[in-house]
Amino acid sequence: MTKSDDGRDITLRIAQEPAADELLARSPLAALVGMLLDQQVPMEWAFAGPHALAQRMGKDDLDAHEIASYDPEAFTGLFTDKPALHRYPGSMAKRVQQLCQFLVAQYDGEAAAVWSDAATGAELRRRLNALPGFGTQKAQIFLALLGKQFGVRPPGWREAAGPYGEEGSHRSVADITGPESLAEVRAYKQEAKQAAKAAKAAAKGK
Repeated sequence: MTKSDDGRDITLRIAQEPAADELLARSPLAALVGMLLDQQVPMEWAFAGPHALAQRMGKDDLDAHEIASYDPEAFTGLFTDKPALHRYPGSMAKRVQQLCQFLVAQYDGEAAAVWSDAATGAELRRRLNALPGFGTQKAQIFLALLGKQFGVRPPGWREAAGPYGEEGSHRSVADITGPESLAEVRAYKQEAKQAAKAAKAAAKGK
């Protein structure tokens, strides 16, 4: 996937580590796993995870068939060995394995098949939403990432991605193109978190 659907070279700056970003750009499965790990940890840590996992498996890429059939205890060990690959390494190891098992069962292990022939943005969102560990928000963010940085743009993709599909926004990992935009996205997330806290406190005070 080093070239986007519209023929452009893909250069990512999400993990802020050249080797990790290079893997994300060429490996559809790595990108999906990074999105799955993007929960309760810094974004760049989550998206560096696929590269670290591949290294621990002695490979230069991730393979859904291999991960799906990996001994669960041994696979968890790959996540929990220090430094751990996630704040919750045990549960995330299980989720990554479940994701790969689903991809093997539904898409013959080809992560890109999730989006390669989606006729509309709405269909792509439904497919992403069906992946283990992908709720509506995660599905919309990944859809926006596909559209904005990978050139995967079925009709209606921005609408299907919701606010994350908006042009010029800095709401999610889909908008990260370097350190400056990473800081902007992080600031937006902090503001959103504070606003949610304030709304919760106001509701309690009523």
